[in-house]
Amino acid sequence: MSNIVRLVIACVVMGAAVALCAFGFWGWGILVLLMGGIILLSFFFNENMIIAQYFLRKENSEKSEEWLLKITDYEKQLHKNQHGYYNLLIGLIESRKAPMKSEKYFKKALSLGMKMSHNTALAKLSLAGISMAKRNKREAQMYLSEASKDDKNKLLTEQIKMMKGQLAQMDKQVVRGGYRQF
Repeated sequence: MSNIVRLVIACVVMGAAVALCAFGFWGWGILVLLMGGIILLSFFFNENMIIAQYFLRKENSEKSEEWLLKITDYEKQLHKNQHGYYNLLIGLIESRKAPMKSEKYFKKALSLGMKMSHNTALAKLSLAGISMAKRNKREAQMYLSEASKDDKNKLLTEQIKMMKGQLAQMDKQVVRGGYRQF
């Protein structure tokens, strides 16, 4: 459902609630007002994304992907502030199946912007992991340093520390018959 349709429905329901209260039906008016509030909240927070995040936290990426695929045109169905989060969720799901293909979603999420700094740090940490898989040490270090700056609440410090340790091990990896040669 388009966001404009949600907004129109919320306004109509809120108007009906005011009318019910004006005619003396306070109980029904309050109930309809609460329903209008829920519909208005769905304008800002899409229910498909909330359910997809829930399943992603429960490690059920198939159901999470199923709910995200219900969003057919995210530019029309989601509020502008949710576009980055949508691409972040798609990138997280895609990274479990094909990590190298998820890079474009993380970069798009960063370009669209996200309000919460720990989500930006998560996208940059994922990009650092992809860069490490591509053996691009300089880019991986750049993303890791940016991720540590964006992680203001220290939610990803353990993962950043682990990635830095793996980055230090990149040069020491042994290849048949000796050390890696550049």
